[in-house]
Amino acid sequence: MESEHGDRLAFLAADIGGTHGRVALMRASPDAPRGVETLACRVFACAQFAGLAELLQAFVDTDVHAPVKHCVLACAGQVMGDEVVNDNLPWPIHLTQLRHALGLDEVGLLNDFEALAYALDGSLAHGGRHLCGPDTASAGPALVIGPGTGLGAAAHVPGPAGGFVLPTEAGQMDFAPNSVREREVLAQLAPNGGYMAFERIVSGPGLLTIYASLCSLNGATPQLATPEAVTAAALASADAQAMEAVEIFCAALGSFAGNLAMVFMATGGVYLAGGFLSSIFELLRRSSFAERFLHGRSARALLSQVPVWVTEHGLHGVQGAAQWYLRHGTSERTVRHALAGGVNV
Repeated sequence: MESEHGDRLAFLAADIGGTHGRVALMRASPDAPRGVETLACRVFACAQFAGLAELLQAFVDTDVHAPVKHCVLACAGQVMGDEVVNDNLPWPIHLTQLRHALGLDEVGLLNDFEALAYALDGSLAHGGRHLCGPDTASAGPALVIGPGTGLGAAAHVPGPAGGFVLPTEAGQMDFAPNSVREREVLAQLAPNGGYMAFERIVSGPGLLTIYASLCSLNGATPQLATPEAVTAAALASADAQAMEAVEIFCAALGSFAGNLAMVFMATGGVYLAGGFLSSIFELLRRSSFAERFLHGRSARALLSQVPVWVTEHGLHGVQGAAQWYLRHGTSERTVRHALAGGVNV
């Protein structure tokens, strides 16, 4: 089949998060190995659609003018049978239903932060704002980390043919408080002890959780109801609890990022992705992030050589998903969920 854009087949690539769905019509670039060309793209609010099929159909109706039979999805969650399940997604994703609704021959699926890590081979590695560490990266593994609706992370390991990517569930690692105040917050959230995921603290909802806990500790009535309201109040120095919540959030993010940088020996750098962090960049820069990232004496020599950047999420996830698809597409039969047969591979 020939697309309206030429003899290189166009395909859909989508990055589906808890809040936004980013969708593009893509094809392989003739100018660069493993490169992709964006033919059309849009960002949708997930809450405006009854399901993913409706969201993708809205894009097809406005931006696709010839049949498209292939799609790759980057999204958080786990495949359980025919369904992608994740508490942070706005609706369940039923893969066979999606394929039939859009008339697709095949849907490829990968983790959303796995897609961002593939983008480190291209678009994501450029244009970020330097936060701490050296100005340039050395050779070695790189990390992409993002607190948003949840907390995601993946590692890109360089090598022949673009290297490879290791997806993680690092956001589910057990949170460990580093200060007396963090111990007090943790006691508020888990008075009887037990497991507390980093994601419960280091995410948009986590920031709101910290704020509410601080209000309780200080005997104050919460005045702010969204993470955006907390960050706005902190930026304006308008609410003491909001300011302290952002500081605790930034410090905990530093510990989390430093932990992963040690695990993966991330001399290739750490990329903090998401508009949420970009909006509080100055607060993040002035916070305890850098000191907490460096950890203790034995780890400092390594971690002081790791640069950290803050970058917009943008369409990097879509770009990375497209790169993954072109590398692992139908010819190799390694698409993560080949729906023509409905079998996990």
